[in-house]
Amino acid sequence: MVKLNKIYTRTGDDGTTGLVDGSRVSKADTRMAAIGDVDEANSAIGIAATLADHDIAAALQRIQNDLFDLGADLATPGGIDGALRITAAQVDRLEAEIDAMNASLAPLTSFILPGGHPLAAHLHLARTIARRAERSAVAAHADAPLNAQALRYVNRLSDWLFVAARQVNQTAAGDVLWVPGASR
Repeated sequence: MVKLNKIYTRTGDDGTTGLVDGSRVSKADTRMAAIGDVDEANSAIGIAATLADHDIAAALQRIQNDLFDLGADLATPGGIDGALRITAAQVDRLEAEIDAMNASLAPLTSFILPGGHPLAAHLHLARTIARRAERSAVAAHADAPLNAQALRYVNRLSDWLFVAARQVNQTAAGDVLWVPGASR
């Protein structure tokens, strides 16, 4: 169990932060950028969850918990026994949920503009932040190897958010379709 009695430590005043193994890195390190982008995606998902019905809110809260696991995974250099890592089962769950949601959706006939129902719009925003988190994680992986399942998870997350937004719009405002050249 995590117990935080003091929020500030002053140890980061020099522009560094600690990793799980006790090592310190620059707050501008690619690993830290990925952790920050995952945290931002988690916050955007939290906003979306406030607008969601029970089922999707519960799924979003499971994902939020996974994102804390992902942050811990990213903050833990390789080679540490017993480290909290994203697992294949977490990725498989996202894939199964994507398939279940997608089964009731009509095939895409156009690109989709982020919008429609307010919940769908928030899911699209979370999706774009998740894509940034993925790019940051890939950049961090180029500097130091990361858990392959963590990279798979963050890639699949944006797919999950996209399909969830489509599902919300199917029962509400409908997807907002891109019309090429419509405003010329």
